[in-house]
Amino acid sequence: MAEQKTGTRVRGRAFIALAIAASLIVGALIGWIMTEAFDDSDDSGTPDEPYLPSIDPDNFSNNVDNEFFPLIPGTTTIFEGDTDEGLERIEVTVLSETKVVMGVTCVVVRDTVSLDGEVTEDTLDWYAQDDEGNVWYMGEDSKEYKDGVVVSTAGSWEAGVDGALPGIVMLANPLVGVTYRQEYYEGEAEDMAQVVTLDANASVAYGEFQDLLMTSEWNPLEPGVVEHKYYAEGIGIVLEVMVEGGSERVELIQITN
Repeated sequence: MAEQKTGTRVRGRAFIALAIAASLIVGALIGWIMTEAFDDSDDSGTPDEPYLPSIDPDNFSNNVDNEFFPLIPGTTTIFEGDTDEGLERIEVTVLSETKVVMGVTCVVVRDTVSLDGEVTEDTLDWYAQDDEGNVWYMGEDSKEYKDGVVVSTAGSWEAGVDGALPGIVMLANPLVGVTYRQEYYEGEAEDMAQVVTLDANASVAYGEFQDLLMTSEWNPLEPGVVEHKYYAEGIGIVLEVMVEGGSERVELIQITN
């Protein structure tokens, strides 16, 4: 009987040990599953899942009147800033032209960059606004120049072509902390943005501004480079400052209509 009692106690202890071990294993497994479910993200800070925006042409217009990104045909905004290579001047003109991308009629914006008076880049950007007020970036036709000659069109892409997809350049209702894709052409154009604040201040050549929308913008293809952009209601961008990977500052100096 003594041996029977001892064996029973041993078997009982073994059963308890096995039960505890099983509980620990199950708990660890559940913890791993939960971690994978909620921590499945890439370096861009957005969920690592297929990016498939739904684009219905009937829900878009080339009349872009988002308060932080208005595009009024005939308007030109001029920016200047000192860079390591010289004085950079950027002229952004909203054209009366349109372009159809993925069935969406977009407004065309010409963006010309000059360095010490010499054109280095000339780009046609395509934008459209959805019914909710989000401004979408649908692609660009970009040309880089050297000594007056086109040397590259590598920055060009068009949504719906070769896997490229549009992104949102300005939200209808910017909320602090929201992260979004501004463009997506894998390996070529993957700009991201996050809303940082809605009450930033800035002093630029064009004037003093309060209650600005400030975003942090980066490209996973260029690690270590981060830029802050400041947007004013009724105007759009008034200041761009590189906060990581450089020290460039480009500010609004003039608006013409």
